[in-house]
Amino acid sequence: MKYIVCEQPGNFQLKEKEGPTKGRGEALLKVNKVGICGTDLHAYTGNQAFFTYPRILGHELATEVIAVDSNDKGIEVGDHVVVMPYLSCGTCISCRSGKTNCCTSLKVLGIHTDGGMQQQISVPVDLLIPAKKLGNAEMAIVEPLAIGAHALRRAQVQKGETMVVVGCGPIGIGIMKLAQIAGAKVIAIDMNQQRLDYAREKIGVAHAVMGGTEAVDKVSHITNGDMATAVFDATGHKGALETGVDFMSHGGKYVLVGLSKGELNFHHPAIHAKETTLMCSRNATLEDFEHVIAILEKGDFPIDSFITHSVRYTDMIDHFDGWLDPKNGVIKATVDF
Repeated sequence: MKYIVCEQPGNFQLKEKEGPTKGRGEALLKVNKVGICGTDLHAYTGNQAFFTYPRILGHELATEVIAVDSNDKGIEVGDHVVVMPYLSCGTCISCRSGKTNCCTSLKVLGIHTDGGMQQQISVPVDLLIPAKKLGNAEMAIVEPLAIGAHALRRAQVQKGETMVVVGCGPIGIGIMKLAQIAGAKVIAIDMNQQRLDYAREKIGVAHAVMGGTEAVDKVSHITNGDMATAVFDATGHKGALETGVDFMSHGGKYVLVGLSKGELNFHHPAIHAKETTLMCSRNATLEDFEHVIAILEKGDFPIDSFITHSVRYTDMIDHFDGWLDPKNGVIKATVDF
């Protein structure tokens, strides 16, 4: 069986090993397509938190069941399934309260344990979600969109609410489109004009603002001085994370979706004066996955423009460095097995 492993930062290797065996309560899956996430890019560049090498990356998976025992989900051999890549304990305080996305001993496929950048993988049946109406491309983007869905649910975004999303990468774009579907008004902010153009032209965002010293004034003008009642950071960039609250209204919510490895600093009087609700949003739950699958089944997400690059696994290593360069116009890259 062929697989791709990140041996150390900047070093992928295509290798071969024995295929996995199905354990008790597991399903053996054929991997058809893998989405490339910002986490994968950060791991490759050596800038990913909670990460060790070597590691088989890949947690945005479109798969097909090769072998499975009888189960209460009714999943059978040949079924196409989405993998929810979060291995939770089920017994800790967060799991007991339904927050399996932030389990105290959480392990994420492709980050804390080996992921799906391989021809076959065996995972617990509990992580599988049937997706009979979705193709491989749709299945491979369910997980990143679910992260956006979870962030919006955390913030309880309402119809008619004006929100800012900082970062027009895959996660940010997902947040924007899902927010629009929910009836919110979205302002996009990024330092890359090409991505701002995508947000405006393909996602339908009415206001796309170039980041920088004038961005706060522009958001103030757009909102008639009110600013945004909810602000989402989808960059993970320290500077952006520390200044995103400037776009937020008094009494607003600031949601950190992006992850930085280091410490963050906020001017306390400024966030205190606004009675800021500061929250982090990590991963997603089954409810978020099911919500996204329903949206994709309706055809409400522009998948054709969202997936900009796709290659066979045999060619991935030669293309990966290019996906790091914003000039190449990458929104979402995928790998076919």
